[in-house]
Amino acid sequence: MHRIGIISDTHGLLRPEVEEVLQGCEAILHGGDINRPEILDKLNRIAPTYVVRGNNDKEWAKELPETLSVSLCGIGFFMVHNKKYIPKNEEDLKDIDIIVYGHSHKYEEKQEGGRLLLNPGSCGPRRFTQPITFAVLAVNDDGAYKVEKVEVAHPNGAAKADRPEEKKVTLEQEIATLDMKRVVKAVMRDTNRRRSVGEIAVKNGISEELTEQICRLYLTHPGVSADGIIDKMGLPKNR
Repeated sequence: MHRIGIISDTHGLLRPEVEEVLQGCEAILHGGDINRPEILDKLNRIAPTYVVRGNNDKEWAKELPETLSVSLCGIGFFMVHNKKYIPKNEEDLKDIDIIVYGHSHKYEEKQEGGRLLLNPGSCGPRRFTQPITFAVLAVNDDGAYKVEKVEVAHPNGAAKADRPEEKKVTLEQEIATLDMKRVVKAVMRDTNRRRSVGEIAVKNGISEELTEQICRLYLTHPGVSADGIIDKMGLPKNR
């Protein structure tokens, strides 16, 4: 049995829980938005790592490919950060069994055109209630494989087993009371004015946790709109 780790969107954070699982892998695939070269250094010390450049990977990553085809354990992989750049020409995907991508931070696993499309989600900084996920591909010697979805437990759930949903519910309750588009626009303006997270939170009457989440999305996605941030938070645009 061979094991291949499949991760994406670390955004500068390689969690110890992720490292522990990857220790048993023969190779690692990273779908982009690495953010720091140190992440690749750590991954390559665990196993040979194959990676594509994400939209947040700047000057340091200019030598990384935007797409990559690689064969491992008899399986053909095609890698790209953003799903919309998967080639439409069938000839470009010849001998490809699995397409790996990221960008959305949302786990996706589906069959399409005789291939597996796999987004391992994000195993970097947590975004509100979105889970921290990645995948491990278990491959038999005959080429048969199985995808194992791995989810990192929320630390509050482990620390407060009697009230595991307390922080999640509180945050959702706060969001439910707000005009999120107005709030996001205000946070974006105050971020441009170089105000601190604490200052922005007090000025707009929102929690520092909510402020920090909006600021991070704004700073790590240059040019993103208020609607874009709301979408990345997994909220309906009319909130």
